Amino acid sequence: MEGSTYLAYDYPLLGAFWTTMWIFLWVLWIFLLFRVVTDIFRDDALGGWGKTGWLVFVLVLPFLGVFVYLLARGRNMGAREVQHARARQAEVDAYIRRTAGTAGRPLSEAEELAKLSEIRSRGDLSEEEFRRAKERILH
Repeated sequence: MEGSTYLAYDYPLLGAFWTTMWIFLWVLWIFLLFRVVTDIFRDDALGGWGKTGWLVFVLVLPFLGVFVYLLARGRNMGAREVQHARARQAEVDAYIRRTAGTAGRPLSEAEELAKLSEIRSRGDLSEEEFRRAKERILH
């Protein structure tokens, strides 16, 4: 048995744990770096030179740059993320309103009945379903 190696002996459980932990921290660091770079570009309060300065600082000295950025500007990162999410949601809502053709106003009874009649004429509704839907609209 001189030529055989024991994997468990060469790489103990604690070694596997440390390797897994370092990989996890490395991936976490990459996510944090991308988050900071995204926040730099998303911030409307920074001008072009400010964004360039922060980006160069973060990319040339990544550990120090990210640490300083989080200390200096990290407090408002969450607010900028929420503002961006709300703006995207408003764009989606506006697109849906334009596509649906209602422009944010509820349909009148006549418009609902016209759409219902159109659906029935295509054959997507039976007479019984049409009658029940019509009663629901009118009452």
